[in-house]
Amino acid sequence: MSKLMVSVSGVRGIFGETINPAIIQHFAARFGIFSQRGKIIVGRDSRTTGLALQNAVISGLLGVGCDVVELGIVSTPTVLLAVENDADACGGIAITASHNPAQWNALKFVGANGMFLFPENADDFLNNLNQTVEWTTYDQIGSLSQYNNAINDHLDKILAIPYLQPDKIRSCKFKVVIDSVNGAGGLISPILLKKLGCQVIEINSEPNGLFAHSPEPLNKNLSQLCDAVRAHKADIGFATDPDVDRLSIVDENGNCLGEEFSLLLAEKFVLAMNPGTVVTNLSSSMASEDIAAEFGSKVVRTRIGEINVSKKMMELHSPIGGEGNGGIICPEVHYTRDAPAGIALILAYMSQKSRSVSKLAAQIPHYYFAKNKVQVLPDQLDSVMQQAEKLAADLNTDRTDGIKIIASDHWIHIRKSGTEPIVRVYVESPTQAQSDKICQNTIDFLIDNI
Repeated sequence: MSKLMVSVSGVRGIFGETINPAIIQHFAARFGIFSQRGKIIVGRDSRTTGLALQNAVISGLLGVGCDVVELGIVSTPTVLLAVENDADACGGIAITASHNPAQWNALKFVGANGMFLFPENADDFLNNLNQTVEWTTYDQIGSLSQYNNAINDHLDKILAIPYLQPDKIRSCKFKVVIDSVNGAGGLISPILLKKLGCQVIEINSEPNGLFAHSPEPLNKNLSQLCDAVRAHKADIGFATDPDVDRLSIVDENGNCLGEEFSLLLAEKFVLAMNPGTVVTNLSSSMASEDIAAEFGSKVVRTRIGEINVSKKMMELHSPIGGEGNGGIICPEVHYTRDAPAGIALILAYMSQKSRSVSKLAAQIPHYYFAKNKVQVLPDQLDSVMQQAEKLAADLNTDRTDGIKIIASDHWIHIRKSGTEPIVRVYVESPTQAQSDKICQNTIDFLIDNI
């Protein structure tokens, strides 16, 4: 039996085990009350359980007097942008379990500013989740409407990025393979690519929630995309996760660049056009510091979690930021991870430099990542982190988020996931063999005595 994961990232679990429509209705109703019973925007990814949970969310919101605007199947960044665009909206709910397998689903809660709840606001909300719902009276019941233009609004905002130069991209007539893993990306990414004059080869575009492969856009899951890029002699391949906030790239030779390079390439392009401070999290590549130095900029690092990066970007007026898991945040569009915006930035960089993506990636200092996780029972998470404390004894550490052990030529970051009963281990060093060895040794040490 899985555990219902409740955190600042939202509410997440396996359908039929820890979440069901009744549970979700309660959470939605509590969010409606938290949002002063105002207008709430609701969108979902393509998961098979999405419609059932959407109906439960709408029921809960209407029942506490909220007016609801339903977007249907859309990307998570589309939901957040729709909240920002609606001056009357008091918040939003994205129904998505992001990169989790198909049996999972979740709610992500959005504030009136169109961003995920700031940690302090999320704590206030979470602290009241278990309170009884005070349903409204029959004459105060909320209303339901649909808005069918949210995807077009999102596309328009991307194409309006001041330094994008869409006509220059169109002149290149790039051949692009896009893998949307049968998620919400199939409804936005191909349209964006066609608007940018690309010849588009779609794989797994039908948004039916029956994911064609493991939905996290990691190299090991993208063999179909690699084969398609080679078969079609494409210029580039893109892969997104089910809710379209993470982006991975396959180069023209059919080789995965790795999630880290999505953000690094975007940084390289944007800083040349719009210099400023880069914001990323503790587990993202140290190549960001190398890139920033080229443009006389610096890097500020935050706790893991998109909202931590987004909030700091707002404070510093950062022109580009994100997370090394393929999450690119372009504030010219919105302060959220946005794979379609990332696609546009990468194509703009290629068109500006008239170079292949493999050559552009080769110009970025290359460090090597190893990423793994310790899957445990929920009540074993603290025991694993106690082992990490032993590993970190007397070493240079950063405890902003979990434990980051910093050595002269590598770092190890160990932290509990906020969305799953796992402990994540990240390692970066000058060689893949070194990173793999350090990561495996770390995993072995963590699990030896739990």
